[in-house]
Amino acid sequence: MMGDIASEEHQRSFAAPLIFIIVLAFQFASYWIDHLKKGGSEKEKEIQLRAEIKQLLKEANSMSQPSTFAQAAKLKRQAAAKEKELAKCQDLHTRDTTLYSKVLLVSKVLTYLILLIWFWRSPVASISQQLVQPFGRLLSWRTGGVQNNNIMVGIIPWLAVTSRVSKLICKLTYSK
Repeated sequence: MMGDIASEEHQRSFAAPLIFIIVLAFQFASYWIDHLKKGGSEKEKEIQLRAEIKQLLKEANSMSQPSTFAQAAKLKRQAAAKEKELAKCQDLHTRDTTLYSKVLLVSKVLTYLILLIWFWRSPVASISQQLVQPFGRLLSWRTGGVQNNNIMVGIIPWLAVTSRVSKLICKLTYSK
């Protein structure tokens, strides 16, 4: 009996930080994918293609004589081909980041479901009742309430709190 209680306390002491680390890792991965979506499309190849297209169109527009019409048309066709290549690169990048987002979402949902099933009725952490005075009942949802003047925190409130805290940490980290 005494060994079971000590084992449960030991398991609970590792559960809260482990869940926080998992949630934080998912949050950083999500911010990384968002960063790839926004700024990742400006790769060297795409920048070079844009510069080449701009140069070809500039040269083609500068040729206004009837004798240089064929050369101007050739330059415009080259620019159109490079624009297609650029669009292809951007489409590939968009598909990759979309795939990463979907994989991250599926793994996040599966991990959260596993955590919910694993810790459904058992407390994840215990916090002093004075620290969470007005929110004690909310945090102890589905865990049994108060034991030894400590609020037993359930998995759903713990996931909500750690999600908000990890979003804040990621926002502060990526804003620099």
